[in-house]
Amino acid sequence: MTVPPVVSPQEWTAAREELLVKEKAHTRARDALAAERRRMPRMAVEKEYRFEGPDGPVSLLDLFMGRRQLVVYRAFFEPGVRGWPERGCPGCSFMADQVSHLAHLNARDTTLVYVSRAPQADIRRLQAEMGWEHIPWFTITDDFDWDFGVGEWHGTNAFLRDGDDIFRTYFVDARGDEAMGTTWSFLDITAFGRQEEWEDAPEGTPQTPPYGWWKYHDRYDEASVGA
Repeated sequence: MTVPPVVSPQEWTAAREELLVKEKAHTRARDALAAERRRMPRMAVEKEYRFEGPDGPVSLLDLFMGRRQLVVYRAFFEPGVRGWPERGCPGCSFMADQVSHLAHLNARDTTLVYVSRAPQADIRRLQAEMGWEHIPWFTITDDFDWDFGVGEWHGTNAFLRDGDDIFRTYFVDARGDEAMGTTWSFLDITAFGRQEEWEDAPEGTPQTPPYGWWKYHDRYDEASVGA
């Protein structure tokens, strides 16, 4: 095995600063890409979709839970998938383990939900066993997965609501999905982004000063978290 050389503290710092230049360039490129993503055209969702939730049937509009934005991750937990019925797809389970506290996402008027084809009884059992009770998880009952590119592979769709009108604003799958889980990663794929004043965003996008809106996850009031 070939390993990098062992150097002095001064040499290490110099190497770190050289790499930092490239890392900063990467960060700026990522921000520019997110800005372009916020200007993606929107696709009207005109078909009615139905899901089964813990309290019965719900619509795609219901999944927003009163908020403006919705992020939907299609997790594979159903007959024919590795692990069924005891467990879900190992990769999708890896993803679920990474989902951070949702209060911060909700405070930016954004809801995250998981959807699978497994019955609700199996979903609730899996959530309890794996510690995923914080993730709203619904059962697909129609062609939602096939219509939105996640019939055969996992993926994440972002939607925006204007009243009762719903628009698809973004989609990512494969390796593009692997970094998802943090509040920032989810917000960066939405139409409104992080909603902070430093962001390059279309006119009219809601924005507030950075840092100021951050709170302990149990200190957001109902007005800031949404329905």
